[in-house]
Formats: sequence, C-alpha cells, structure tokens
Amino acid sequence: MEVQSLVYPHDLKRENLPDTVAAIGFFDGVHKGHQAVIQQAMNIASQSKKESAVITFDPHPSVVLQKQKEQVRYITPIDDKIKKMEASGVDRLYIIRFDQSLAKLTPKQFIDHFIVNLHITHLVAGFDFTFGHKGSGNMENIYEFTGNELEITTISRLDYQEDKISSTRIRHELKQGNMEKAEILLGRPYSLTGEVIHGDKRGRTIGYPTANIKIEDYYFLPRIGVYAVEVEVGDKHYYGMANLGYNPTFTDDRENTKLEVHIFDFDENIYGEQIVVYWKKFIRDEEKFSGIDELVEKLKDDEDQSREFFAINE
Repeated sequence: MEVQSLVYPHDLKRENLPDTVAAIGFFDGVHKGHQAVIQQAMNIASQSKKESAVITFDPHPSVVLQKQKEQVRYITPIDDKIKKMEASGVDRLYIIRFDQSLAKLTPKQFIDHFIVNLHITHLVAGFDFTFGHKGSGNMENIYEFTGNELEITTISRLDYQEDKISSTRIRHELKQGNMEKAEILLGRPYSLTGEVIHGDKRGRTIGYPTANIKIEDYYFLPRIGVYAVEVEVGDKHYYGMANLGYNPTFTDDRENTKLEVHIFDFDENIYGEQIVVYWKKFIRDEEKFSGIDELVEKLKDDEDQSREFFAINE
C-alpha cells in the first residue's frame, strides 16, 4: 500500500496518478460501517480494473474547528489506522492534513483539489459524510460540485440492534466496559498498542508479574478496571488479564492512568517491545484493598474468571 500525506495545496498531478476508486471519511475505529464503505470502493475498483484508495484526515476536525485544548483521543490513532487500511488490501492511502486552510475550502474547491486532481473518478462515502466549509457539502448535494467528472456511490446507514453503528456509539460502549458489544460494532476486539516499560516490579513479588504498558495520550481508554485480554507479543498470541487504573492499594496518584498486563503462562523478558492488547471482557472495577493478602485473593479470582472466559469462548 502506498501512503501519501497531503496538505492544502498539494502538488500531485492528475496525469501522474492512476485512475482510482476512493472511499472517503475520517474512519475513526474503522468499524463495520467504515468497512462497508471501504469494501465497496475496493469491489468497484476490482470490477472496473482501477486502483483502490482510502482518503482520510488527520487530526480530527474538532481539533481545528473547536480549538480543543484537551488531547483528542482516538479509537484508532493514525498509526493503527494505517495498519488496518493496509490489512484491508487497499492500494493507496491519502492522509489529508486537517487545518484552517482545508477548513476554509468551498465544497467545489475540495472536490476539485482532493478528488478530481488525484485522478479519482469514482468516490464512495457514507450517507453522513460532509465536506467543504462548515460541512456545507454532503452526499445529497455533492452532484452540484462534481459535474460529469465523477461517479458517486453512497453507502446507507448500517445498524446493529436498531441503532446506527458509529464511533460515538463505540466510545460509549467502551466507557461502560461493554467490550463484547464494542467488538461486535468494530468487527474485531478493541485494541491498544504500547511499549513495555519498567514499573514498580511489585507484581512479581506476589506471584503476578505484569508487563507495564506505556499508554500514549492519543488512545481512547475504556472503563477503569480489570479485564480479560488477549496479548500479541511478536507473532504469538497469549491470554491474560489487565488492570487499567491507578493502583489505589499502593498509591494515591489519581492523575496518571496505568496499564498493567499479567500474561498467563508466560516468562520472557519483553522490556522495550511493542505489544498489542486486545480487550475482551470487563471483569470488575478497580478496588483499593486493605493489604497484600486481600489483593492476591482477588487477583486469583480475576484469573479464574479470565481463564474461564477464554476456555468457554475458544
């Protein structure tokens, strides 16, 4: 997959680019609704013997339009989004920098510069995609800005249990700890990639050594608590349990969220490695214990529940 990062104005020339069918959207989460848009573009490209592309944006428009001071957290930060697009089999990925210059473009200016000039002859988007200044372009009036140069396919709303599959809905499920529901909406388990760093090494003294994961501040985090997780280390997968929270038994620090993962039946040095944590089931809220014995007893119960979950769902 070829990845191109673009700003306005870009200097790519239509005559130097292949005839392309493109899916367009922000695609945070790359959930089932997004997948339907991307797959349709790939199907059309295959049938018409053209290249396929995905057009997305970075950062989220709210960073620019609402001048957010807080860090925007993503279900799929840009690096994860790139990996998922590559796994989909798309030929090209265009990442458009969302800034004030882009936000000021009229719908026609946007179409001319980022669609027509990229030799995109067929554009696929979800029914709620908007573009141009203040989102004044949409999938109902798009033909006013395209002339006869562009074919358009609009993908209808995709529902689950009579409600739209959306990034907003997935965030809600994650914050409730409804990992199974989030997995259904995403089409895969929610995941987070991070580096294994040195921690307090307290876990190994009580029989539960943990991999401490550096959480980048651009990740959207689920509900604080204990989870059954699957862990990808290199090219191997393991089961385990994770604690996302503040370690209230040992510290009063409520500012810095920590992620600690106990990988079952695992004894390797993985400091400095990037691992992927797949969040499978919420077990319980984080608790403050009166002492080590009470904590260990609870950890054994967490392990039993997690192992039972994986045994049932294998």
